[in-house]
Amino acid sequence: MSIIRQPSLFDMHELYELEPTHHFEAVFSTIDLNPFWNLFDKPKKVGAPRELNYGAMVYSLIARMVERIVTIKDLIKRLKRDPVF
Repeated sequence: MSIIRQPSLFDMHELYELEPTHHFEAVFSTIDLNPFWNLFDKPKKVGAPRELNYGAMVYSLIARMVERIVTIKDLIKRLKRDPVF
């Protein structure tokens, strides 16, 4: 029995163009996030550096609200599954 290969419907580049990422840029450009960055500043410049990326966390929580993702668990699944998100 021979294997029939079906061609893909979209090229990977076309799939990335179909993603709705432009609305995130519009949302992030209108919000002033400087007060958040001041909250996460390290008070002393000595000692071990912080390992967490607080900026990415804040952006992902805002994207969660925009995309209407209900739980943090669903947000983590989406972040692991979708590299563009």
